[in-house]
Amino acid sequence: MKRIAYIELDTHAELAQNFFELTSEMHGIAVDFYFSEKIYKFLQITGDNIHLTDYTELLERLKKEKYELVIIGTVHRHFNFYNAIVRSYNTAIVVHNLNFTKASGWQLFKSIFKKDRRYRLKLFLKEGLLDAANVYKKSKYLFGIDELTAKQNDLRFLPIYFNRFKSENPDSDVITIVVPGAVSQQRRDYKSFLEKLRDFKNTGFSYEVILLGKASEDEIESLNKIIVQIPQFINIKYFKEKVVQDEFDQWMSKADVLYCPIQTESEFFSVKEIYGKTKISGNIGDAIKYGKPAIFPATYRSDLKFIIEEKTDVQSQFIDVKNGTYDFSSYSQNKISDRLKKMLEKL
Repeated sequence: MKRIAYIELDTHAELAQNFFELTSEMHGIAVDFYFSEKIYKFLQITGDNIHLTDYTELLERLKKEKYELVIIGTVHRHFNFYNAIVRSYNTAIVVHNLNFTKASGWQLFKSIFKKDRRYRLKLFLKEGLLDAANVYKKSKYLFGIDELTAKQNDLRFLPIYFNRFKSENPDSDVITIVVPGAVSQQRRDYKSFLEKLRDFKNTGFSYEVILLGKASEDEIESLNKIIVQIPQFINIKYFKEKVVQDEFDQWMSKADVLYCPIQTESEFFSVKEIYGKTKISGNIGDAIKYGKPAIFPATYRSDLKFIIEEKTDVQSQFIDVKNGTYDFSSYSQNKISDRLKKMLEKL
């Protein structure tokens, strides 16, 4: 029996949920999960292998166990703590911001004065911020959650996304377009998308556009100014509060197509990241989870057949995508679980 510890104390709850479900019935592999209370409240899992902990006690708990592999879901703070783990255990870290893993101490020191000064200063003084890159360097394995990006950056691919929902789109004259994610111009180019909607022609279809995430007051003000200029055969829905999971699932299941106008560049600790090259959009996981084709900007690199490069005539493209067929059978839970098991057995 191969014993593995999976640690998630910070951010990526959904990946932890997926890993739990994919490994729950694996033969020959036993996984113990270590979560903070912050993460656990987002999870829908129970079991004797679930342990609530924090940074102050986890090292002592790990010492009492004999794990052949320790997987860390996120290393975005408490770098001195994770440094102790990678020195002592056969460790793998899931990479979310590739350039950040290579940032020099000087780059990170300069980042303290660019934004979030109090928070970053705390990480510098108490959590070993300048040693971040060494945590990744000392880890035995680095995991990437997108196969193409992992291959191009010498990471091990971690099969973690699987299809949870059966996609059933009834024939209709209404095209339902869902834009998943918090409504923020900083992460996604909503303004450009809404301007394109103003130019849509009446071809007999109606459009239901769902901005599926909380919109701030500033964003709502901008939305309302544009909505009045959009043709009447387009209905736009947005949310003033965080969308609860059941409602999120319902809208995603109803979608004909996901539209993902992500910005080309992002940054983490003031280190520039490029979507599709050094950073993966969570909308990839959304497309797989709900079995939906997704339109991405042409700048986003992907070899997945259901990730579709946006065309100039996006109105016609929405119709084409609605009428297309997309096969997600290779992303069934059983098939992804088998791939994951084979991968874990080699580590």
